[in-house]
Amino acid sequence: MSHSSRRWLQRHVSDPFVRRAREEGYRSRAAFKLLEIDARDKLLPSGATVIDLGAAPGGWSQVAAAKAGAGGRVIAIDLLAMVPPPGVHFIQGSFLDPAVRGAALLAAGGRADLVLSDMMPNVSGIASADQARAAELVHEAIGFCNEALKPGGALLVKVFQGGEFAGILAELRHAFASVQTRKPAASRGESRETYLLARQRKQQDSR
Repeated sequence: MSHSSRRWLQRHVSDPFVRRAREEGYRSRAAFKLLEIDARDKLLPSGATVIDLGAAPGGWSQVAAAKAGAGGRVIAIDLLAMVPPPGVHFIQGSFLDPAVRGAALLAAGGRADLVLSDMMPNVSGIASADQARAAELVHEAIGFCNEALKPGGALLVKVFQGGEFAGILAELRHAFASVQTRKPAASRGESRETYLLARQRKQQDSR
């Protein structure tokens, strides 16, 4: 095992959010990021329709389904196979595939109230390339909202600080009335990741 792998494993084992996820039955520590943001911003009311992009292993979908309740709908999409949490409709495939998009909208019964994206591309170790690929996924998620999100709906998306950040922010401000930055406690301090919460999608913005 490499030094970096040992360091990651040690940090993972000692991570309080990893321990809490095990103790409280969540599929990943990422669940606490969404729980904290929802506690502050009330993103997930009962009855909400939610599409979760890049959902595996299912921590965010798990939280969304619990919050949305029996009257809500949660559609999870990922390239990886996943046993969906209770109350979640899972579609395996790329959200860039028109057939997958169509299946998601059909499962949503139209358009969603909220799109979630905690996606991250496979890491190459080349910072500039990884940031560019991550930003491309964010741009695609924003574009997906134009067909998948109700007017007035919201998007919560993971982004990475870097050269692409300003362009992402500008695109979101064009498409949504409100854009705010969130850095939940479960997001590791040394990580460049942050979350952008975009609310009130503008009806006239369509491409």
